[in-house]
Amino acid sequence: MTDKPYVLTTADRVEIHELPGRYGDAIDDRNWPGLDAVFTEDAVFDLTGVGSRICDGLNDIKAFMETEAAHPRTHMMTNIYADSDEDGISLRFRIVALIGKGKTSTGSYYDKLVKTENGWRTQHRYVSSRRRDKREAEVDRKGISL
Repeated sequence: MTDKPYVLTTADRVEIHELPGRYGDAIDDRNWPGLDAVFTEDAVFDLTGVGSRICDGLNDIKAFMETEAAHPRTHMMTNIYADSDEDGISLRFRIVALIGKGKTSTGSYYDKLVKTENGWRTQHRYVSSRRRDKREAEVDRKGISL
């Protein structure tokens, strides 16, 4: 927890707004090295909100995507916004994923971000298939440091 919120510049917001697109392209193209531009090395990817597991670290995220999540899909991201408060920087967005023939999945991603020497990266992601789970996302609980 910091004393004062980090003030996001326009350049910060543009870079942060591009993170969901980088993620979607990497997943849809099966470009696992592309996830390096999305997550920190020690990132946590919490998929328990969609009935799956927690990935611990970038290599675990890549392995999960290559095996357990390796089915045809196309991601479309909407409602992308970033917040800055005393708990840090958070990014929230909705997704519609086309999975296989005629199947869709929707959900919400709730990210805790950090600024690295290589730019903004997701340090913690919680994924939920239910919009009301927003209040369960750690980035929305005040006083919790990830």
